[in-house]
Amino acid sequence: MAETTQSGLLAVRLVTPERVLLDATATAVELPAMSGYMEALYGHAPLLGELGAGEVRIHGGSAGEQIFFVAWGFVEVLPERVTILAETALHPNEIDKAEAQAELKEGEELWTKAGDDGDKYDEANAVMRKAEEKIASAEGKSH
Repeated sequence: MAETTQSGLLAVRLVTPERVLLDATATAVELPAMSGYMEALYGHAPLLGELGAGEVRIHGGSAGEQIFFVAWGFVEVLPERVTILAETALHPNEIDKAEAQAELKEGEELWTKAGDDGDKYDEANAVMRKAEEKIASAEGKSH
């Protein structure tokens, strides 16, 4: 992991079950939590949070300015470190926009077929939110 001792920089690691996308330092990290976006800075109080779908924005440090699309997972924030464990994480140029459009259509069909089942509505909304955020990231229009 990136070294940050007394540097005022966060060590940031973004991983999925398949790969490590980022292992660098940064001055700030913006994250899509389930209840909205949050930002972690050096010295942040310890926090464990659930990720939603959206963009992780990395600022400064050895990472420079970077953006990743993430969907679902967890983030651990410590005073000198941010670890992001995502089910899905992609660079915006890795997003297949046609595939994301198909996922959105699938979510809309799930929503139409949900009937009176609240769990099915929740599932459909999650599929649609992920697809919409993925499309926005690919187009550079997210948050």
